[in-house]
Amino acid sequence: QVQLVESGGGLVQAGGSLRLSCAASTRTPSIYPMGWFRQAPGKEREFVATINWSGSNIQYADSVKGRFTISRDNAKNTVYLQMNALKPEDTAVYYCAAGSYSTRRELYDYWGQGTQVTVSS
Repeated sequence: QVQLVESGGGLVQAGGSLRLSCAASTRTPSIYPMGWFRQAPGKEREFVATINWSGSNIQYADSVKGRFTISRDNAKNTVYLQMNALKPEDTAVYYCAAGSYSTRRELYDYWGQGTQVTVSS
């Protein structure tokens, strides 16, 4: 069983930055590919970014490419999402997920509880 805990969300003005963290409880989180998804009110949960176990392979949604950076520190059992140049349309609950290197949310086995990101205009 893997438990994921996100942190780092908050309220920021457009153009600002936030860094989300996702801490994994398992003793061997480094074997898990990880991903970030987000869900805005009234919308489906959508893919944001994914990273493989070593960090050598990464994918981003087109909407965040060039602004967001996913990374991981396996020694700390933590995955990060650095978000720069934030826009109001980035406002959503952001979820960390583990178990797949994919853009498809149904392929992930474990999910965190989510952290709210609100970008004001």
